[in-house]
Order: sequence, then structure tokens, then C-alpha cells
Amino acid sequence: MDNDKKQIDKREIYAILIMAFLFIVIHGIALLITGTFQEEGMQAFEDPDNPINIVYILFIMLIFTAIILLIAKFWKKQLIQIIILGAIGYTSSYVFYPLFNIILPNSINIAIPINENSSILLSASIIISFILALSLVIILYKFPEWYVIDICGIIIGAGAIAIFGISLGIFLVIILLISLAIYDAISVYKTKHMIDLADTVMDLKLPVLLVVPKIRKYSLIKETKRLKEKLEEGSEREAFFMGLGDIVMPGILVVSTYNNISNSLPIALSVIIGTLIGFVFLMNYVIKGKPQAGLPFLCGGAILGYIISSLVLYGELKGLIL
Repeated sequence: MDNDKKQIDKREIYAILIMAFLFIVIHGIALLITGTFQEEGMQAFEDPDNPINIVYILFIMLIFTAIILLIAKFWKKQLIQIIILGAIGYTSSYVFYPLFNIILPNSINIAIPINENSSILLSASIIISFILALSLVIILYKFPEWYVIDICGIIIGAGAIAIFGISLGIFLVIILLISLAIYDAISVYKTKHMIDLADTVMDLKLPVLLVVPKIRKYSLIKETKRLKEKLEEGSEREAFFMGLGDIVMPGILVVSTYNNISNSLPIALSVIIGTLIGFVFLMNYVIKGKPQAGLPFLCGGAILGYIISSLVLYGELKGLIL
């Protein structure tokens, strides 16, 4: 019995370390591509310090969540799959394009025939990005195993972090993180609709969640029990699941500090460290088998990482515009 317990603990520790590594990978890639995204004008908003930006983001997120839950309740879930796969294809093409645009000269164009007499010229970067994005969606649809979902999540997550990180000032990012942390806590502990949303995307095998198995032969494709069922039964879960948003949201502060403060790499790295410390506290509750709101821990750690490092290095909250 003790040996089994030790084995389970060992598996959980490995899974937690891998999940923490995914934070570092996604945030690190986002930092690496930030400069490229800036050069290509990938900002989502013209004025990064306009408070309306936050209202717009929160409104879109709430509406999108409500639509997904309504579709799951009253219509076929496959419609959700089509919507999210389309969003993944669209977002990933935006991630691929600026990277290939740096590698490939603008002079390389490919003629796409419209009819016998005319054609349009498209840059090779656009075409390659579209092909890669389409391939990603097809693979995800045909073979949604956990590692395929994680690879897609890494690509989408890093791209989303880079885009929003260069599009929002530090003050607005902090307001956004606090707002989302409160919303996450309410949706998990009070209304519990976030658990329903997690079950829906798990059923459809979509990269809105990152998956880290605790056992070697785990298969997400063969997963049949819903999260609510396992919670009610008290059965052990064979994998850790974390919402992609739990990684993306604190990552936005990583890139925003890096983008808005000169010589800011130490602060950006401190935000990552703060997020990881929040992750450790979060995992302390998760391993007990109960679903937890991740953003209060993760966003709280990220914000504290920024505040402490900024005060220590500069004696002020550097880059904060009130």
C-alpha cells in the first residue's frame, strides 16, 4: 500500500514538473517572438493604454463562453468543435505568418489562378502559413491525442501571449489579470460553469486544455469519463489538466513588462518565477483531487513577481502608467 502511494506521489511530481516546464516553454517562446511580432505590426490595439481595450477583451471572453455553454446544452457539440478549430486555424496562421515573413523575402510570390484569364499574387509567407495552419487543424481533428493537443496549445498560447503582450500596457494587463482571477474563482467555486466548459472541451478533445499524463500509457482519445463523474466518484485522475488560459494570462504580463520597460528581461523573468511560485501553491490543492481556480494563484504570483522585482531593481513600479 505504501509503495503504491509512493508510486502515485512520484507520478504526480513528474506530471507537475512537466506542467511547470510547459509554462517556461510557452512564456519563453512568446518572449522570443515578441520582437518579430512588433516588427510585423501584429498589435491587437492601436493604443495599448486605452482602458476600452480591457472592456473589449472581457466582453468577447464572456460572450464566447456563454455561446459555447449554450451550444453544448441546446445544440450539437460538434458545432463547438467547428468554431474552436476554425479559431485555432485562424490564430495559428497569424502566429506562423510573421515568422515566415522574416525568413522569406517579400519578393517571393506565388500566383494563384482564379480563372483561365486571371490570377492573384500571394506572398510565399501567407501561403506557407495557411498550409501549416490547415495541417495543424486537420491533424488535431483526425488524431486529437494529448501530445497533439499540447503541441497546438504551445503554438496558440505563445502566439496569443505575444500579440496581447505587445498590445496592452502594464497597468491594463494587471487590471485584466485581477478581473479574470475574480471571474475564474466565481466560475469554479460558485457557478461551477467552468467545470462544465472543461468537460465540453475534453469531450471534443480540443487544445483549450493542456494535458500531462501521470501514467505512461495514458490516451486522451480513449478517455471516456467526464471530469464531473470522476469528482463525484472520487476516482484518481490519470492526467493533469490545465486550461490554456491559465498559462496565457500571466504570460501577457511577462511580455508586457518586457515590451514596456527598457532592459526589462530581469523583470520579465521575475514575472515567470512569480507565476511558477503561484503554480506550486495551486498544485498543492490540485493533488488533493479537487478542481481549483488557477488564475487567482497564477495571476497573483505574476503580479507579485513584477511588483517585487521592479521595486528591488528600480525602487518604483517601472513602466506602470496610471
